[in-house]
Amino acid sequence: MSCITKQHIGKYTYLYESTSFRNAEGKPRNKKVRIGKIDPYTGKTVYTEGYLRRMEEAGTPVKQEPLPPKDACQATEILDSSRRFGSFHLFRTLAEDIGLLPMLRSVFPKKFAEIFTLACFLAESEEPLMYCEEWLSQTAAFPLVKLPSQRISELLSSISLRERNFFYQQWMEKIQEEKYVALDITSISSYSQLIHGCEWGYNRDHEDLPQINLCMLFGEGSRFPIYQTSYHGSLKDVSTLRATLDEVTALAPGSNLRVVMDKGFFSSRNVDEMLSPKRPVHFLISVPFTSSFAKKLVESERHSIDRLGNTILTSDGAIRGVHKIRVWHTKSRHTKLHAHVYFNPVKAVKERNKLYAYVTELRKEALHDPGQTCLQDEFRKYLSIRKSASDPNGHTVTVKEDVIEDKLRTCGWMVLLSDTVADPQEALDIYRTKDVVEKSFDRLKNTLDLNRLRVHNDERMENKLFLGFLALLLISALHQRMQSTKLYAKYSMHELLLKL
Repeated sequence: MSCITKQHIGKYTYLYESTSFRNAEGKPRNKKVRIGKIDPYTGKTVYTEGYLRRMEEAGTPVKQEPLPPKDACQATEILDSSRRFGSFHLFRTLAEDIGLLPMLRSVFPKKFAEIFTLACFLAESEEPLMYCEEWLSQTAAFPLVKLPSQRISELLSSISLRERNFFYQQWMEKIQEEKYVALDITSISSYSQLIHGCEWGYNRDHEDLPQINLCMLFGEGSRFPIYQTSYHGSLKDVSTLRATLDEVTALAPGSNLRVVMDKGFFSSRNVDEMLSPKRPVHFLISVPFTSSFAKKLVESERHSIDRLGNTILTSDGAIRGVHKIRVWHTKSRHTKLHAHVYFNPVKAVKERNKLYAYVTELRKEALHDPGQTCLQDEFRKYLSIRKSASDPNGHTVTVKEDVIEDKLRTCGWMVLLSDTVADPQEALDIYRTKDVVEKSFDRLKNTLDLNRLRVHNDERMENKLFLGFLALLLISALHQRMQSTKLYAKYSMHELLLKL
C-alpha cells in the first residue's frame, strides 16, 4: 500500500511516495521515494520528471501544475542566488586567529574544508547534521563544498583515530596551558543500538537511554577546550582519571599537568595516583563529605572558623576559609598536602531553611496519606510512621531529628585538597573557574545538538564528537571576543549570529 507524505526540511517541503510492505521474515517495512516538492514562493506542487513518467506509463498520469512565467520568477532567482556571508566569515576569521584553520589544513589536507564547514554549521545552527546541505545552500562558505547526507556519512567514516590524535597533539602543543586544566565528565545519550561504546549505566541526565561518557580537559588560562575522549557508559568518574592522564601524557609527553576536579573524581586511589613519582600531577580537588577525611576537617574547625581573620571575599559575598597542612599516607611514602576548609554562613542558613521546609511538607503528605508510592523512599529517609489506634488519622508521623542534624552538619561547608596551592583565597578562585568546563558541556550538548547522538556506529560517533569539539573551539573563541568587546551588553551569541 502506497501513500504520499510530506517532510519539512528547512524552508522546503518535500513529497515522498511511501510504500509499506513485509520482508522475507514477515516484519513490516517502509520504503520512501522522493517524488517532488512544494514551491516555497508559489505554493504549487512540482513533481520530478521520473515520477511523472512512471505514473503516465502506469496509466494514471498526474497533472503538473503550470509554473509561473520566467519573468515573474526573476526576483525569486535573484534571492535564490544570494548567500549569507557574515557568520561563516566571522568563524573563518576567528579560526585563523587562534590557529585552528591552519592546523586543520595541515592535519586534513584533502577534507579540511568539509570538516570546518560542518563545525561552523554545528556552531551556528541548532539542527542535526542532516540539514547541513540546506544551510550550505544559503551560506557563502568554501567553494565547491557540497554536503548531502550521504557525503556527511562518508566523511564521518573517513576520519581515522590517528588523524584525530594527531590533531589533539598539535592543538595541545599550541595551547601549552600553564595554569590549571579543568577536567570533568558528562553523559551523552544515544538512540542507536549499534554503537558498542553506548552502554546502560548511571545516567547524569536521568534518561532511560544507553550512553557514553565524554571526558574533557579545558584550559582555565586559555579558556579553550584542550582535549576530549569518550568512555563506555558504565565507567565511573573515579575510573576515568588514570585513563585520561595516560592518553594526555602519550599525546603530549613532558607536559606539566595541573588539574582541577570536582568531588566526583575524589578517591584515595586517585590521590595516590596523582602523587605517584612515576607520573606526578599537580592537582586541586574537592573532597566529598562521604569521606571521613573531609568530615574530620570540618569538625576540627566548626567552632573556630567563623572569625574576621578567616574572611575571604568572593563575588557572592564574604565566606570563611582556613588552610591546614595534612599528611597523606601512601604505600611508599608520606606527603604533606594543603587542605582548605570553607564555611559559607549565608548558604548554610539557606540550606537549613530549605531542608526544614521540605521535611515539613513531607510530614504533611505522610499525615494525609502515608501509602503514597512515589514518596516512600523519602518517608523512610526522614520520617518514622507508626500505626496508632488512638490517633484520629490512624497513624503517627515523627521526624527523624538525628537524620536532619546529621545532614545539616555539612551545610555551607566545602573542603579542597591540593599538593601545591597553600593560599585558601587562591585555591577557591582556581576551583571556581572550573565552571568553564561545565558551561562548555552545556554548550556541547545543547547548542551543538550533541545531546542525542543520531549516528549508528562507534566510528561515526567518535567523529561527530570530534566535530563538536571543533565547533566548541569556535564558540569559545567567539565567547571570548564578545566578552572583551562587551558585545554581551547588546546581544546574546545567537542574536549576534542572526545579526551577521
